[in-house]
Amino acid sequence: MSEKKMSSSRKHHLKSLMLSIAKVLLEQEEQEREEERSRYMMETCPPLSLPRGMQELQELCREIHHRMDVIDEERYDLEMKVNKSNKEIDDLKIKVQDLMGKFKKPVLRKVRMSADAMLKALLGSKHTVNLDLRANLKQVKKEVKEEDKELRDVGDWRKNIEDKSGMDGRKKMFEAEA
Repeated sequence: MSEKKMSSSRKHHLKSLMLSIAKVLLEQEEQEREEERSRYMMETCPPLSLPRGMQELQELCREIHHRMDVIDEERYDLEMKVNKSNKEIDDLKIKVQDLMGKFKKPVLRKVRMSADAMLKALLGSKHTVNLDLRANLKQVKKEVKEEDKELRDVGDWRKNIEDKSGMDGRKKMFEAEA
């Protein structure tokens, strides 16, 4: 079946009708709320008649305090009921997510923590782990070879050759060996 397209004027007319009906419905709901509120206020808070004597005034205060206590009890009961239902709703949402097999990952906050502090938090305070990598290495002493010392002491090769050249240089070599 091919659907016929509506003209823009027809669409505009229907849209304006829908908006006017919605406006009327919203006004009616607001009026009903106002009537319900005024009816409730008349039931719970009758018009105040101020007494002339001290005894009547004290009696009025006692009555008002009693009403306040009753209202506070009702408010507390309703709060507890709402909290309980909110908890049940959260539990049911978790169950639904588990049944569907989908889990939304919570947004994680960035935390500045060293590696040592992170391991301590993960492993608990009993395990102290140190991530100082240099501490786990062996200490190795450098052995300085005598040949290396001689090479360092020699310094410039030209000077060494000049010292050993001639009879004086050979004499010094023999004296050093002996």
